[in-house]
Amino acid sequence: MPPPPTLPNEILEEIFMRLPPDEPAFLVRATLASKHWFGLLTGPAFRSRYRDFHGAPSMLGFFRSWTPYSAWGEEGLEPLFVSTSNFVACIPGKEEDQYDEYGEWGYSIREKEEDWGYSGRDAWDCRHGRVVLGDRDVTDTKLAVLDPVTGRWRELCVPKDYDSHGAAVLCAVPGCHHRTCHEGPFRVIVVGMNINKGDSVAYVYVSLPMTDQWSQPPSQWSQPCPGLHLGFDAIFQPMPPVLTEEALYFTLMYDDDDGDDDKRVGILKYDLHSKCLSLIDVPLMETDIACNAILMGMEDGSLGFAHLDGLTLNLWSRKMGSDGTTTWTHLRVINLEELLPIQNLKQRLGLIGSVEGSDIIFMTMDFGICQISLKSLEWKKIWKEEYFGALLPYMSFNDP
Repeated sequence: MPPPPTLPNEILEEIFMRLPPDEPAFLVRATLASKHWFGLLTGPAFRSRYRDFHGAPSMLGFFRSWTPYSAWGEEGLEPLFVSTSNFVACIPGKEEDQYDEYGEWGYSIREKEEDWGYSGRDAWDCRHGRVVLGDRDVTDTKLAVLDPVTGRWRELCVPKDYDSHGAAVLCAVPGCHHRTCHEGPFRVIVVGMNINKGDSVAYVYVSLPMTDQWSQPPSQWSQPCPGLHLGFDAIFQPMPPVLTEEALYFTLMYDDDDGDDDKRVGILKYDLHSKCLSLIDVPLMETDIACNAILMGMEDGSLGFAHLDGLTLNLWSRKMGSDGTTTWTHLRVINLEELLPIQNLKQRLGLIGSVEGSDIIFMTMDFGICQISLKSLEWKKIWKEEYFGALLPYMSFNDP
């Protein structure tokens, strides 16, 4: 009996093209079915078409930024990365014998698992296929930039000791579509804050983007722009910065003028073109309690601001008007009591993150961590009930 006829490559590609990108195991299994399928699905032509077909990368999981003592769960230290798909992140330290004493880029590899995401190590930023890891509780801060797909990473020392730090990782390839930029060079931007008796000063350092190597810390870091005097004492909120409109926006916390324990919210902008810092206003001057507000990168490219008032979610967008001035516009009010099955109305909700360039936000509530689409008002639980400072979605393609 003759073997069944094989389908043309064009038909096979159209079939495999429709496998969901947030379930990378489907494509992996297909590559194991035959040598022909393996060659087809691992080729650059199919991978390029697959990414173009699905557009923006999917969320494969999330990293977490801890609040004090929140890294400890019922069974000990909680993991740094949580997968929401079949993706398994490659984090150095889980298998001590898979790395040499020195990584392929010349920096020593930490062999103990607790040095990666445990014992105070948490995520500062996650973008363009990489995540920045650091320790906010020590003065001699070192940052590590990890590619969870390949397990490759670099370590950088913060150029100078500051009282508080913020950091961002960006692809350094001009015109990149940001679907496979973990394969190319990137840069790290560090913002340091010196607290100085009611007038904190912020500084910026930018690493040198070079193919397959990092700038050497600390002597070869580029010089910072002139420090920005804030006029008040502030620290960085443990929330990743938002990238939109060719600028990075960091969330600050500072004490209320009334002298109570509440924390006000401030916004620090770093312009990627002028390479300078500035303060911008928030839409609600009475905004307090830092966990009640987050910045967002909106779908239209504008800067967004989400604020919780009890069980009411308010959405704002910062846009330029016809007169050339930039102002906040109140977009929407959402009643969460009507949307979510909240059981304990007295338990405070918390905003802990968003997906840049989309309408997705993440919240903590009495039944767990929830992902909400602000456009469709669809929601789903993605993790157990737990408290941490920020959720950093890991967006990437993980095809063969």
